[in-house]
Amino acid sequence: MKGRIDGQLGTISIDSEVIARYAGLAAVECVGIVGMAAVSMKDGLVKLLKGDSLTRGIQVAIDEENKITLDFHVIVSYGVSIMTVCDNLIDNVKYKVNEFTGLEIKKINIFVEGVRVID
Repeated sequence: MKGRIDGQLGTISIDSEVIARYAGLAAVECVGIVGMAAVSMKDGLVKLLKGDSLTRGIQVAIDEENKITLDFHVIVSYGVSIMTVCDNLIDNVKYKVNEFTGLEIKKINIFVEGVRVID
């Protein structure tokens, strides 16, 4: 589904893939986030995604009222407070996606899929 903004001069449609990519870039900027995770349903394995495939770890849903729900599957750094990292991610993504799209964020769900030791 696409987000829609109706203005005086016409309508702007924003694809959910664009929102997912922007949200992913905003998320990996947060301290304590190693990256997005892809979960293999058949094996239950978690795989760290590279920069080009960030959007596979994010689901975007846009409802009838043009409100966005984001689901993040993330891998966090070892030794950080998961609650603090998640609060930081929510604040950062909510602000940046709202400024970028002009659409309201309804909910952000974060699924911590793994922990990695960073050198």
